Amino acid sequence: MSTLQDRDSTALVVVDVQNDVVAEAPHRDEVVARIAGLVGRARAEGVPVVWVQHSEDEELVRGTPGWEIVPELVPADGEARVHKRYGDSFEGTDLEDVLAAARVGRLVVTGAETDACVRSTIHGGFTRGYDVTLVGDAHTATDKSAWGAPPVDDVIAHTNLYWQFQAAPGRSAAVVAAEEVVFS
Repeated sequence: MSTLQDRDSTALVVVDVQNDVVAEAPHRDEVVARIAGLVGRARAEGVPVVWVQHSEDEELVRGTPGWEIVPELVPADGEARVHKRYGDSFEGTDLEDVLAAARVGRLVVTGAETDACVRSTIHGGFTRGYDVTLVGDAHTATDKSAWGAPPVDDVIAHTNLYWQFQAAPGRSAAVVAAEEVVFS
């Protein structure tokens, strides 16, 4: 139902599941395991998997061990890798070109950080015309309560809550558990 013409395919988008990004994230292992399961299912069904990696000048330096995708998740040869410097995975990247080439109009989004790059990417995709499904139990964040943010579990719950009610003409938003994801 996306507003993008002739784009009836789905892609699994894995946002910033990098060593230093998720090292301190609550439920890290469970979230990574769910993402790994989704990656396996997507590959088995011929669904494109798109890997997004964030880099910054000082904290997350491209090519360092902390910047690498966690060892439990290994991009396969030929799977797209998108490198970004902003929260929204579309901003200043080739993500739109990657998705257009695969005729993708629907995104299934997982990853980190819930309250930053995941949120920016689901909104960025939605405003660009994509249908966007957030996998409610396959995203996480680090604790930012020292800066006034709610605890991580509350951030995740709030994101899942408001995303299921997101609406716009010709597009759909949804939140589903990993085991309920349907790619086709």
